[in-house]
Amino acid sequence: MGKYDFDTPVNRRGTDSLKWDVAENELPMWVADMDFQTAPEIRNAIADRLAHGVFGYADLTPEWYAAYQNWWDKRHGLKIEKEWLIFSTGVIPSLSSIVRKLTTPNEKVIIQTPVYNIFFNSIVNNGCRPLESPLHYENGEYSMDFEDLEKKMADPQASLMILCNPHNPVGKIWDKDSLAKVGELAKKYGVTVVSDEIHCDITVPGKSYIPFASVSDTCKDISITCIAPTKAFNIAGMQTSAVVVPNPFLRHKVWRALNTDEVAEPNSFAQVVTEAAFNEGGEWLDEMREYVFDNRRIAEEFIAKEIPSIKAVSGEATYLMWLDISGLGKSSDEVAKAIRKETGLYVTEGLEYGETGRYFLRMNVACTKETLKDGLNRLKEGVLKL
Repeated sequence: MGKYDFDTPVNRRGTDSLKWDVAENELPMWVADMDFQTAPEIRNAIADRLAHGVFGYADLTPEWYAAYQNWWDKRHGLKIEKEWLIFSTGVIPSLSSIVRKLTTPNEKVIIQTPVYNIFFNSIVNNGCRPLESPLHYENGEYSMDFEDLEKKMADPQASLMILCNPHNPVGKIWDKDSLAKVGELAKKYGVTVVSDEIHCDITVPGKSYIPFASVSDTCKDISITCIAPTKAFNIAGMQTSAVVVPNPFLRHKVWRALNTDEVAEPNSFAQVVTEAAFNEGGEWLDEMREYVFDNRRIAEEFIAKEIPSIKAVSGEATYLMWLDISGLGKSSDEVAKAIRKETGLYVTEGLEYGETGRYFLRMNVACTKETLKDGLNRLKEGVLKL
């Protein structure tokens, strides 16, 4: 028995929860937030700040910088210089600002699909076009297609790439060789790589991810990295993140972008939760990962035994199950809609992540064992009724 409780359900209905804004009979296992309360250490830090009672304009503190630096050094072996760090209200605001600042309208931004659907929004809403380099999928494993990626990088209209590391929704921790190749190709063709590393702390226990900027001097020099405590500690509503830019010329552009878009100023709790998470939340995070990856194991075993017509793609990162439904012979939009209508289970259709996700579903297993069991039974019932 661990120190922290992940089994007691928390009623999130009627709490302005995007995830739980569903009908009474429905079970939401779609959007990427967890049903667990955040670490008590973080809640205590918020309570202390709240007790102060004055919430004027905030200024970044040395402790905020140190929290990021220490965490990435100890956990991920990346030494971040203080001046590389820029505050931002979130990874997506950062991505959108960077797309606006580093491209001109109608240019192309490379993404490796199937990938987090909001990448498409950040590209299209800012006047650019997504240039997809589909991942290679074989025998339940994903890898990068470097032949295709080089073709896309060679396009003179493509000057930016958004990398997802670890990859959402396929749950892949990219290995050092793959990341090094991305860096080499990017340098060769003059492409800046923006690495979204928000899922980096939700990895299978005992295994860390590899920060893109840590791989080589080349990767460091051509990259912008977006990081945050929000996904790992379930504090997305706190609007806090950081952008790491080692290259001083790129850094100035990113700093200008975030300030021009007015997303570079912390609210009264943004630093409080960041410092508490990275300075005091390590033990909670480790227990949460044990719990969540046990949930992944339970789900994989249940699906293999009870719903053999679909297959769970094994993943080493994120609490998001990527389910291969190609055996059903129906598209994910049709399947997700039918399952929701028949059983109330709300999962995400793979088409949200690009055409390569047509025959997949994404299912969030960051919930209590009881909720997981309910969700898996509904999934089975929904598939049998198709």
